[in-house]
Parts: sequence; C-alpha cells; structure tokens
Amino acid sequence: MEFKSSRNFPLLLASISGFKAVALGAFGAHILKSILSQDSLSIFETGSRYQLIHSVVLLVLSIGPWFQKSSLIRLSYWFFFSGIFLFSGSLYILAISGVKILGAVTPLGGLCFLSGWALLGCAAWKNR
Repeated sequence: MEFKSSRNFPLLLASISGFKAVALGAFGAHILKSILSQDSLSIFETGSRYQLIHSVVLLVLSIGPWFQKSSLIRLSYWFFFSGIFLFSGSLYILAISGVKILGAVTPLGGLCFLSGWALLGCAAWKNR
C-alpha cells in the first residue's frame, strides 16, 4: 500500500487503533469472559476503553488542518499513540498473562496520555 502523502499516515494509524480497540473489546466481552477472572477481565476492558477513547483523539487530531501547522499538535498525537501502546498494551498482556511486572509499564503509558493532553492544551494556548 502506497500513500500519496505522509499526511495520511496519522489517519491510518488512528483507524487501525480504533479498529483494534473495538475488536479487542469484543474479544474480551465474548471470548475472554469465560476464560479470565473478573479482575483480569476488568483490567482488559480498561485497556480497551482507553484505547478507544484515545483512538478518537488520534482521529480528530489527524484530520484537522492544525495537524500540519502545529508541531505541538503533532507531538501530542505521538504521545497519545505511545500512551495507547504502553498503557493499553501492557493492560492487555497483564490481563491475559498474569505477569504482574507489566503493571510497571502501565503508568508510563498514563504519563504519555497526560503529556499528550498537556501538549494539546499548550497548542490551544499558543494559538488562542
């Protein structure tokens, strides 16, 4: 698959992330429900919820005209993307594997989410 412009790449990542969030949410609700403990299922659902919420954020950021104009917006996008990978990804693996040490990665993803929101606020403040 070839892109005419790298400007489409952030939109592609947002769509893949949203698709995966819905697919993993359904996987958790229908397949893992009978396999995982209620506690592990809750952890998995939290990962899916945060991924879906932040996938919508990625979508909005990637389709707006501000994406190409603001380095702060682009940086916030990549922090949100990293947050999805670290926060949600670690929760998925933790819930399925039970490896507790992965819980140490989750706060790094949370910090990425917070950084993304802070950078988005800075971009709004700068362009007011």
